[in-house]
Amino acid sequence: MTQILYGRQVARQVLKENRGVKKLYLQSAMPELEALARNAGVPVVYTDRKKLNRIAESEHHQGVAVEIEPYQTVSLQELIDHKNGKYGLLILLDEIEDPHNLGAVLRTADAVKADGVIFKKTHSAGLTPTVAKVSAGAIDTVKCAAVTNLTAALKELKKQGYWAVGADMDGVDYRSLEYDFHTVLIIGNEGKGISRLVRENCDYVVSLPMRGTISSLNASVSAGILMYGIDAKRHPLLSR
Repeated sequence: MTQILYGRQVARQVLKENRGVKKLYLQSAMPELEALARNAGVPVVYTDRKKLNRIAESEHHQGVAVEIEPYQTVSLQELIDHKNGKYGLLILLDEIEDPHNLGAVLRTADAVKADGVIFKKTHSAGLTPTVAKVSAGAIDTVKCAAVTNLTAALKELKKQGYWAVGADMDGVDYRSLEYDFHTVLIIGNEGKGISRLVRENCDYVVSLPMRGTISSLNASVSAGILMYGIDAKRHPLLSR
């Protein structure tokens, strides 16, 4: 079974990567995408807007859609084995349900070169066309693992040298840690936060200082700030 993705940036990314693209659908001529499709041996189908709306199941396709093989996840061990830096950085999403949040997390994870994102197989957003669209191509560059049990996955990570850092409102200031260790950053559900069993396995709980009138931030916004906070600690600006 194939998937349909849409949007110019997503199409550009998957054609460059040539990751199982079956067809490129265009509403009008797009020389760059057509050239990428030719190089990848992907057939181009020209169609009108009405038909493209049906193919993409959306009116926001920017005149382009691609038919691809379904996105694949990797094993938890593969994420552990392939670190991008001295200290590993994994993002564990505790039942994040909004695909827009997952897509945004993937986009930031790519920006800081995180090693991967972990989510639950059930009761969580998965790798869907909406996630691909929001991620702006990061769905192709960030490895993802879908696990059956988050607590068991967290225990395995800790056994292999990771420290669990959960994000919650009653934690210490996130800037107080140095993050000079393999880190699994845990972001909780949009409404319920981190589940009890997952929190019990956290080595640290950190929070974002809130000095305004709003008491919390969107899950993907919080994840982005924390990822960059960890990256800043690990890669400080060198004085000239």
